[in-house]
Amino acid sequence: MTHESTAQENVEVLVVGAGPTGLMLANWLVKLGVRIAVIDGKDGPTVESRALGVHSRSMEIYDQLGVVDRVLAEAVHVQSIRQGFERASFAPVPLSRLGRGITPYPGLYILEQSANERILGENLRALGGSVLWQHRLSALEQVDDGVLAVVGGPAGPSTIRARFAVGCDGASSTVRSLCGTAFEGTTSRQTFYLVDAVGVGGLTSSSINVRLGATAFLLAFPMRPAGDGRTGQRLIGIAGDDDAPAVTEEFARRRMSEVFGVTYEGSRWYSTYRVHHRIAAHFRTGSVFLAGDAAHVHSPVGAQGMNTGLQDAHNLAFKLDDVVSGRTPEPLLDRYEAERRPVAVRLLQTTDTVFRGLTSGTRRAVLVRRYVPRVVLPVALAVLPRLPIGRRLAGYLGQVRIHYRVDGSPGGRRRDAVIGRRLPWTGDNFRVLRSATWQLHLYAADDAAAREAVPTADELGLPLHTFASSGSTRLRPGLLYLVRPDGFVAAAAVPAEALSAFRAARAHLPLPSSRPSPRPSPRPSEGRS
Repeated sequence: MTHESTAQENVEVLVVGAGPTGLMLANWLVKLGVRIAVIDGKDGPTVESRALGVHSRSMEIYDQLGVVDRVLAEAVHVQSIRQGFERASFAPVPLSRLGRGITPYPGLYILEQSANERILGENLRALGGSVLWQHRLSALEQVDDGVLAVVGGPAGPSTIRARFAVGCDGASSTVRSLCGTAFEGTTSRQTFYLVDAVGVGGLTSSSINVRLGATAFLLAFPMRPAGDGRTGQRLIGIAGDDDAPAVTEEFARRRMSEVFGVTYEGSRWYSTYRVHHRIAAHFRTGSVFLAGDAAHVHSPVGAQGMNTGLQDAHNLAFKLDDVVSGRTPEPLLDRYEAERRPVAVRLLQTTDTVFRGLTSGTRRAVLVRRYVPRVVLPVALAVLPRLPIGRRLAGYLGQVRIHYRVDGSPGGRRRDAVIGRRLPWTGDNFRVLRSATWQLHLYAADDAAAREAVPTADELGLPLHTFASSGSTRLRPGLLYLVRPDGFVAAAAVPAEALSAFRAARAHLPLPSSRPSPRPSPRPSEGRS
């Protein structure tokens, strides 16, 4: 790579892209004390609403970061989904009731992408970080000690040398392209329209509305009031095959009115797009990583996209910190792809299947969409909240049932109910996760087990947290759990065997660190500029 530059900056991690994924990654890295640079070719933060839904797991991450109160203050909490066929509306499916007891944040929170970016950007500045806007990546070379990036900015070209680089630069990722990583998948033939509408009629404003039809469907998400005080809804519909040039807002308005009986007074934003179902062949290439839309894109069904990117960033941040600080060897960064790519693959398969069911024009698909919800929903609403499958469904929708394959299960079980999963919520055990450190947990233990756990914690140099109850979770009383900084459980053992068991699971165990503890997060009222 040849280049002429006016300056060179040396950092530990270069983050390319300042959307939700890049900003989440930057927040955590700065909070953990990692030296970073964040670049983005845009003039400034996103103005359009774009992605909307924030799921339970992402809310838990916002809590751990210290910004959840600001998210709660601005978000619309959706507690139900209301399905229908054409102009008919069926009974609502309660989201919050299904998720109650498994997360502090049941249901779905609607907060547009621009607001997520603003909150994360303000927090990043409060932590001492910043974004280099109008700085576009033009070249990226992997060298012996990391990467060398050429960046074009208002003052001319410059170079940034970093130990690692992370592409958070969206579906058209420059980082992915420069690495030569394939983006495998398909693009839908159908054209979709998107309207951020105000004064909407024909829909329930407090629910997510899913209206199906013989040849069309409509998704509607409630949005917070605009500056004029009027409430709005995000309306997403299908226009047809290969007719993008003809899909004007007037066409979309007429389609919604004729098929679904839905009207609106005005719009804040209108756009058309096609749905992509694609995933990067690799999430890591040497010292370069991909996260968010740069790594995977899929249908908006389920509002999973932005959330998956936020969780990619959360997962990767702690791994980078562990390696940069010398606590773990660099090959352990391979676990990022091993953990997060299967999540993206499953999500891609699920959303693609649902998407095909919603848009298929076959007679069988139309009959299913017309009649099955009428028969199934009343029964499901009566029994689901009382059955374990209801909690499982809420866990999948809220992305709190994600499972990583790890080797720290007691007895060597391949798939454990707790190991490799996000720590089950007992009602009072998430507060300690805000320290964002490796830690030991002990639940409902007798005095002997508690005494046995203390030497293990001292030997490992990790904080020990004891809890009187394991609640209604599958945490086992008296078992010592090794919890990662991202809140996932790495290993478990009885206290008398924990030291040897956790050392055997060394792939998940940090070495003693000289890096300072994470900086405290600002209170919700702080850090605004």
